Amino acid sequence: MQETIIGMQSSGVQACAKHYIANEQELNRNTISSNLDDRTMHELYLWPFADAVNANVASVMCSYNKLDDVWACENDHILNGLLKDELAFRGYVMSDWNAQHSTVLSANSGLDMTMPGDDFTGGGIYWGRNLTAAIAAGEVLQERLDDMVKRILAAWYLTGQDTGYPPVLFSSWNGGAGGPDVQADHKNVARAVARDGIVLLKNENGTLPLRGNAAPASLAIIGQSAIVNPEGPNACEDRACNTGHLAMGWGSGTAQFPYLVAPLDAIQPRAEAAGTTLVLSATDDQASAASAAAAAEMAVVFITADSGEEYLTVEGNAGDRVNLDPWHDGNGLVAAAASAGKPVIVVANSVGPLILESILGHANVVALVWAGIAGQESGNGLVDVLYGDANPNGKLPYTIAKAAADYGTRLVTALEDGFEEGLYIDYRHFDKAEIEPRYEFGFGLSYTNFTYSELVVGDGGGGSHYGPSGTTDLYAPLATVTATITNSGGVDGAEVAQLYLSLPASSGVDAPVRQLRGFEKIGLAAGESGSVEFVIRRKDASYWDVTSQQWVLPSGRRTVAVGASSRDLRLEGLLAV
Repeated sequence: MQETIIGMQSSGVQACAKHYIANEQELNRNTISSNLDDRTMHELYLWPFADAVNANVASVMCSYNKLDDVWACENDHILNGLLKDELAFRGYVMSDWNAQHSTVLSANSGLDMTMPGDDFTGGGIYWGRNLTAAIAAGEVLQERLDDMVKRILAAWYLTGQDTGYPPVLFSSWNGGAGGPDVQADHKNVARAVARDGIVLLKNENGTLPLRGNAAPASLAIIGQSAIVNPEGPNACEDRACNTGHLAMGWGSGTAQFPYLVAPLDAIQPRAEAAGTTLVLSATDDQASAASAAAAAEMAVVFITADSGEEYLTVEGNAGDRVNLDPWHDGNGLVAAAASAGKPVIVVANSVGPLILESILGHANVVALVWAGIAGQESGNGLVDVLYGDANPNGKLPYTIAKAAADYGTRLVTALEDGFEEGLYIDYRHFDKAEIEPRYEFGFGLSYTNFTYSELVVGDGGGGSHYGPSGTTDLYAPLATVTATITNSGGVDGAEVAQLYLSLPASSGVDAPVRQLRGFEKIGLAAGESGSVEFVIRRKDASYWDVTSQQWVLPSGRRTVAVGASSRDLRLEGLLAV
């Protein structure tokens, strides 16, 4: 979170870190109790919030769920104990929408602001006159009220909102309120975000990019996600449908598309310029897919998987997905197109991992592009990559398994979640269990090649510290690691180098095989070399000791690995402490 917070707040906007904490599924999110051990809390779930506090985040939002059977927004241990005392958070804690459940207990446990904050639902509120009465009765001390106010005002001053700040439009959420157009050239940023988020997972025989000799004479465009919903991009309330191009999940945090560029919208002018004839099957019908693919030299098939908030159910999915299959039998759609015997490029617009084993082994499925949920410029960002205007440089933020069971955890239907997996989620679990994934965490291909060399593990050197976070020396630089990256191919591109760190075997601590502790993106012209630098903080090389209740930096030699993914580690060195 740290870089995002610094960027937002430097522009005078208060950042809010959420949802605090262990709000890990939509199913039963308003009633489930997350019961996790102390070490897992500190090393996994509290970790990004500690980084947020270290970046001087203005506010933290407490979640709907319970922690050890106590609501998050009235949980003294997580709000006062962990956040305000241990991490030394100086901003304010606000509730999620209607996540407050008491007057006195929430105030004394560390809640500073409630949302929506007035009689919005007609059912009364816990604060307002009730808080006034609690203070008058001595149930909440005046000092606690003063602390709330100071924390809220501190964030106001921190972001410079006290001077020269533009007037706030509280009706801006209403599309009919006539708010100002602040888009400017933001579409260029939106396009870059869509483009840079794309991960190229498969590209046999240099199928992509589609230019020069690789440009087909005819191209089939298959799948309903190739076009905008015929009823319009905002036809479904809170985006609660998966009809047409999938560029946003569903829920109360969604926005109105000012416009939506679907893949077909962006592909058409490029195909026309290249002299490519398009054959369209903008449906998930498999017979139509096979027919369209047979009529073209090559096919691009769009598959999807959607999710959102629990209060809305879409095609049987109440917030969380019921499985990890592509929706509308996307695997069957790809198989139908591939049965025509032509090369097939699969584009996946998905909220998370998909199980694609039934199609990835098909001889005609030659490329897989992971395009995510890319927003209003989705189609343009995709075309930039498909046609080689940009070299893909995205990396997977999760593991794609060969089978759903390989993940080791599943949706919890009970009202108590014991987090039995502990630290071992995603790649940490796959490494410990020695499971071979389909595509590992951090994986992503390029149209060029990168080589790694000259690993140097040095002393701490410099480093930045942006704010209080409990034991401040946790964020002091312990070591600086540098490596040289060379673009050894013939195309300009960018590489995201990743640093993984292990605890020393001599520590005797049960710990993941390795953990991501840094990543740096470097753009390089063909043939160019450059250096990436990682700063390892003391906390990065430590573990949380539940007995002494402190971070422990174990002595010994630990492995430092730098590479292109969690399982493609090109360089290794040792860090001795």
